[in-house]
Amino acid sequence: MTFLIAVIGAGVVGTLIARELIKYEKDVAIFDEKSGPGRMVSKANSGIIHGGYDDTPNTLRAKLSYKGNKMYDELSKDLSFDLKRCGSHVVAFEEEDLEYINSLVEKAIKNGVEEYQIIKGETLKKMEPKVNEDIIASFYCPIAGIVNPWMVAHQAARNVEMNGGKLYFNKKLIDVEMNDKRYLLKFEDDFEFEADIVINAAGLYADEIAKLFGDEVPKIYPVKGEYYLTKPEFKYVNSIIFPIPNKISKGCLVVPVIDGGFLIGPNAQEIRDKKDFSNTNEGLSEIREKGLKLVPEINYRQDSVKTFAGLRPETAEKDFYIGKGEGNVVHVSGIRSPGLTAAPAIAQYVVDEIIKKEMNTKFLKRQDFNPKVDSFRVFNEEDIDLWNERIENDPEAGELVCFCNKVSKKDIKAAIKKGAKTLEDIKFLTGASFGECQGSYCSSKIVKILAEELNKKPEDIVMNEKGTWIIDSEVRL
Repeated sequence: MTFLIAVIGAGVVGTLIARELIKYEKDVAIFDEKSGPGRMVSKANSGIIHGGYDDTPNTLRAKLSYKGNKMYDELSKDLSFDLKRCGSHVVAFEEEDLEYINSLVEKAIKNGVEEYQIIKGETLKKMEPKVNEDIIASFYCPIAGIVNPWMVAHQAARNVEMNGGKLYFNKKLIDVEMNDKRYLLKFEDDFEFEADIVINAAGLYADEIAKLFGDEVPKIYPVKGEYYLTKPEFKYVNSIIFPIPNKISKGCLVVPVIDGGFLIGPNAQEIRDKKDFSNTNEGLSEIREKGLKLVPEINYRQDSVKTFAGLRPETAEKDFYIGKGEGNVVHVSGIRSPGLTAAPAIAQYVVDEIIKKEMNTKFLKRQDFNPKVDSFRVFNEEDIDLWNERIENDPEAGELVCFCNKVSKKDIKAAIKKGAKTLEDIKFLTGASFGECQGSYCSSKIVKILAEELNKKPEDIVMNEKGTWIIDSEVRL
């Protein structure tokens, strides 16, 4: 028997679940109300692959985080996204902080994590010469790393599509009917889809989607975290620097970004509005102060590129909720930090423990599943001789559109051929307009290329979703 399977939500968790499912069934479809993969929770977080040592033992988070960490090496090779295992330090300023460091050792042992060290004195200064001199010790985990979360989601979605799956964006689920043991999914634009099995991986909205199926899951409330992003020219630290955490977050940290530069943040504000991505003077002031405590040399006025905020789906239980609903629906909810780390293990858990065992679904692995997908790597990251060779073969490889991140016209066109339709698609896939000028130079040029390649008028090109227009009338570009 074959199954029609729908995954609601195209974040890192949803796309990796879909990829795990398509190893068994071809009829897998991903739906998301945004215009592309990874455009909500996944696009605005710290991008950290955590060590898995600090989650409360015997929780689902602890069970899946360390396992997920170990799965990322193979995943990054298969899906061709960058992974850097730069390591992490949780730093202690006071003698009393050492009690927390010692508690991390106890948790690491209970969680089966062996990759850690307690670092002190000159060794710590050699590893991280720019951190505050008042730091007396750290809990160091060498297997912690960084990725671009949205690239994980995008590459996983592409892998689903190339294996026969379907991707549906700008599709907001508004109603569900049960017809002949199948779900009829109804979307805001009158599109309908029948499914035998549904995976609810809707991130911030997973609790609301669960209600459409008549199920209750722990209520999600958003926690907002604000960040500073800096230029890549000045190197602050070599690894991820965590403070001693507070009750609701891992604290404001300093973390390298995989494309260069550093993130400083996040703070943690419990809010009510799931669409509140605003920055606040108070929040940014808090981040500046806490970042300087870790790395006193940070020069926000000189080195900052932008500020932004992301939301994470918290629950009162502080653990992941992954469970079967009343029918053949699986709710994957409350995927708070370290959800990015645990995502590959969550995908396996959903298929192996819920769908195959609990739902007693008979799945056979496909022999024709291809785990590989090619890279979106921009040419400036490659060997300069190779770049010169490509420019000789195609001059557009040397025609820079984004000077900040050295993205060529050929990169832009390649992204369009792989599905990019909006300015934000180009931004997330190539890095264009992510640099110091934040698109003030290259945005108009990208709009022109999009219009030409998609055979549209420039005023028909949008930032991301329908209605997010850039140009409101005919212009000369």
